[in-house]
Amino acid sequence: MDIKEYISSGILELYVYGALTEAESREVSQVLKKHPEVRQEVEEIELALQKLSAATAPSYNAEAILSRIKSKLGTKGDRSVIALEPEKETNWVSYIGWAATIALLIGLFFVFEDKNDLREQLSYERAKNARMEQQIADAREDAEKTEELLAILRDKNVARVPLQGQNAAPEAYAAVYWNKEENTAYIDAEALPEPPRGKVYQVWSLKLDPLTPTSIGLLDEFSMDDNKIFALQNANESQAFGITLEPEGGSESPTMDQLYVLGAVTAP
Repeated sequence: MDIKEYISSGILELYVYGALTEAESREVSQVLKKHPEVRQEVEEIELALQKLSAATAPSYNAEAILSRIKSKLGTKGDRSVIALEPEKETNWVSYIGWAATIALLIGLFFVFEDKNDLREQLSYERAKNARMEQQIADAREDAEKTEELLAILRDKNVARVPLQGQNAAPEAYAAVYWNKEENTAYIDAEALPEPPRGKVYQVWSLKLDPLTPTSIGLLDEFSMDDNKIFALQNANESQAFGITLEPEGGSESPTMDQLYVLGAVTAP
């Protein structure tokens, strides 16, 4: 801790005036215990405030002074003395003391306000840094996922199966990257339209003769997935793949009039 910087920060004046929060006051108390020079500074601040608050001019007793003058002159007989009422002196020292105290209080108020502004600015900067760190972490995670996907898609054991749009959605398109050794099918559904509320895309593995569809999974959380690539398990001897739009939760068999894309597996 930089003691000089700590003393000049104004926090000790706020501590003496009781303007800190309970937690901040405890923190200052701990610093006072560890650093005698800080404790001495607090004592000097308290002493200065006491002097300013108690500053008054010496009392002016006209009668006592007049009596002392009489005794010095040795007044005789019944000589009468007309007592003159002394002019009241303005208590400038008291006024200056109180003015200095008020000025100090005003100064402390602005120090306290500046401290609050600094605290708010610090909180804002911390939140900003936290957001930036999160964005960096997200970008790093996205980059790692992209690298993993590229490695998967470039694997020599992966067969690419393009799925063309059908009557339900002629402009739709998708692709299946099928790794037979790992029994995994990666569905690239980026070119599929957003499913309506209450609907979900369902992926089917097909045998063509006779036509036998087998569900290999749903494209859940379609809207939440940024890259729109989904990994599904597929241990079937697939001859084709299709994607239909089904009620939420999926269906036991495909709704053929909601067949969005379809594509056959070509021989290696």
